[in-house]
Amino acid sequence: MTTLLIKNGLFIDGNGGEPQKDAVIVVKDNQIAYVGPETAYSSSGEEQVVDAEGGTILPGMIDTHVHMMMEFSPVAERLETPFSFMYYQAAKYLETTLKAGITSVRDALGTDLGVKKAVEEGLISGPRLQLSINALTITGGHGDGYTVSGREVDLLPSDYPGMPSGKCDGVEEVRKKTREMLRAGAEIIKVHATGGVLSATDHPEFTQFSQEELETIVEEGRFRKGVKVMAHAQGAEGIKNAVRAGVHSIEHGIFLDDEAIDLMIEKGTFLVPTLLAPVAVLETAKETGMPDTAVQKSKEVIEIHKASIAKAHKAGVKIAMGTDAGVMKHGTNLRELGLMTEAGMTAMEAIVASTKTAAECLGWQDRVGTIEEGKLADIIIVNGNPLDDINLLANNENITTVIKDGKIEK
Repeated sequence: MTTLLIKNGLFIDGNGGEPQKDAVIVVKDNQIAYVGPETAYSSSGEEQVVDAEGGTILPGMIDTHVHMMMEFSPVAERLETPFSFMYYQAAKYLETTLKAGITSVRDALGTDLGVKKAVEEGLISGPRLQLSINALTITGGHGDGYTVSGREVDLLPSDYPGMPSGKCDGVEEVRKKTREMLRAGAEIIKVHATGGVLSATDHPEFTQFSQEELETIVEEGRFRKGVKVMAHAQGAEGIKNAVRAGVHSIEHGIFLDDEAIDLMIEKGTFLVPTLLAPVAVLETAKETGMPDTAVQKSKEVIEIHKASIAKAHKAGVKIAMGTDAGVMKHGTNLRELGLMTEAGMTAMEAIVASTKTAAECLGWQDRVGTIEEGKLADIIIVNGNPLDDINLLANNENITTVIKDGKIEK
């Protein structure tokens, strides 16, 4: 049995309370065995001491919206890349994400069951994965790779073993597609309930799928396997349709109105802001070959997006951290926390959104998200105090130690 003794740091447990000094965390194998004052712990002398050196000890961070199989790149580059190469790229993306302090993620489309198995069996390093497999989308909607040239250019390949195409129209087709995703190993169903910034033939405010179609998707997940639904939803009408249908979380939420916010509070729906996504589109447009339509729409939505998230936070909507990593480079995830504070959250609220609330969004609150006895040992150590400067988390050099499942990964 391996025992770690983590000490000599400011301790933030993820619950939102006052940070603690002089606390120690004891890890036995992959679980947290003790959390409390060092004076109350009887050391055997055989523990491996992990010295935080005056830094801050936090739960492993959780990103509830990533795409581990991709980083946006120019169309020509995608066309010149062999199919299987994306798996080797993903191995690097996963490792980079873990070393940035992200120990669990919810993949919002594109990652199949084999990648999760490779991580779980230790073939590759990466965060704990919750999969959606592929997103359900309407013909001509967000996720349909059709371009004005008449050809389809998808961000990621689909319709290969383990990765069903997500395109579907009408109640019976969405029912079947939901079942196909469940069969392929989906632990959460992803649906595009509105248009998006990156899609060529729609706009974020366009509504996709009827109320009946959305309700059918939710029903199939709930009654067949108890699987919940996450909805890419940016326009107000599409957001409200999704919430009324019973989706578990709204992704992006750019054009939230008061009615949508009230509905989300009433239903207990999570909001995953991904404030970094449109910012990253503008920053990387030239390098990655972002289409002009995406650049134009990003410029349109950035301030509206921030105002919507600020309004939702002030009203009391449950906010879980998510980034849309893959649209931007993996490993830059924790920039999101600084953007969340710009939208009105305190530094501690942003940390809780990235730990405790994010774990609740994944349904993993009994396993991860806070540093408590009996939970899995997902712990990071950071140079400095993020409560004084939340943006220090965005610098991966400041993430000095990453422990996932009791194993020191960095």
